[in-house]
Amino acid sequence: MFAIFQSGGKQHRVSEGDVVKLEKIAAEPGEEVVFDQVLMVARGDDVNVGAPYVEGGLVKAEVIRVDRAKKIRIIKFKRRKDFMRRQGHRQWFTEVKITGIS
Repeated sequence: MFAIFQSGGKQHRVSEGDVVKLEKIAAEPGEEVVFDQVLMVARGDDVNVGAPYVEGGLVKAEVIRVDRAKKIRIIKFKRRKDFMRRQGHRQWFTEVKITGIS
């Protein structure tokens, strides 16, 4: 059994017990979050596709941690022009464990 849900502008395919990194959600570690924007739920050959969302479809998850990802380095450089800029960015994410699909 798996489901496809939408969170943070992205779609995620999950099964029960999966651990997924999502865009930052306003929730503390240990809290339970519910995603109601479920696009599809499949149980073997029984596939339920929403238009755009499945009616009554829910994905429940428990927040494991809120952290920042690895640093991405940005370099802007023009040769022979004595121009170089460096910048870094660390994106916030929320790691959740899927506890239930309905």
